[in-house]
Amino acid sequence: MAHEVLAVRYGTRTARRSETFLNHHLYGEPDSELPMDYFFWVVRDGGRTTVVDCGFGAAAGARRRRTMLVDPVDALRGLGIDPATVDRLVVTHAHYDHIGNLDQFPEAEIVLARRELDFWTGPYAGRLQFAHSTEPDELGLLAKAAADGRVRLVDNTLDLAPGFELVVVGGHTPGQLVAQVATTGGAVVLAADALHLYEELERDRPFFVVADLADMYRGFDLLREMTEDPGRVLVAGHDAAVPERFPDRVPGLAPELADLVVRVAPGEGTA
Repeated sequence: MAHEVLAVRYGTRTARRSETFLNHHLYGEPDSELPMDYFFWVVRDGGRTTVVDCGFGAAAGARRRRTMLVDPVDALRGLGIDPATVDRLVVTHAHYDHIGNLDQFPEAEIVLARRELDFWTGPYAGRLQFAHSTEPDELGLLAKAAADGRVRLVDNTLDLAPGFELVVVGGHTPGQLVAQVATTGGAVVLAADALHLYEELERDRPFFVVADLADMYRGFDLLREMTEDPGRVLVAGHDAAVPERFPDRVPGLAPELADLVVRVAPGEGTA
């Protein structure tokens, strides 16, 4: 089954290379600024809409000095999607910029890795080196959704729908997910934070937030394998180059949203 895949750029920041790449000093390069964008994704097949991640909340984003370009909830409504009626939300991992609006999806089945849920409801979630990337109230909402029976867990892989596969890779977090989605022209691999920036894969440079370094490297290898054949494209989770690699805009959107949403498909960009 062919799907439409949209990447929605809702936030941005200017980082530094030294605070982005793990042990940046090992590369013997000068420090410099580096743009980072924040995305969530929409997968549609004509009959059903799946939202992949839901962005950071306004308060958490402001406290962390992130610039919100559009509220993710408003962006969804601008795409004709009412979060209150969305019935499936994929959570690639439980960091603040991916689950910040869970409360806006009261009817959604939440799909995430079993080991992701187990970790963030377990004894190590509150330790600083893990907790700095999360918000306690958001993790509480995730735990409540699980207690209410609204969470579907992925152990290794899951065929969520025909042509829509989820794969647990870990690395960045214990249960980081990637998605492989069939479109008319080929496959789209939504790496989310298994690959923040294309440079990580191109230069084999891990991101500084890492739960398991070996798993992060294995994730890089898997992403290379998933996209080595023609007609398969890779979408990084935070790279400002995503709109350049995939320049196809969605017609008919309001002006404030028109430049923030791109259609992702093979033939529209480069892997």
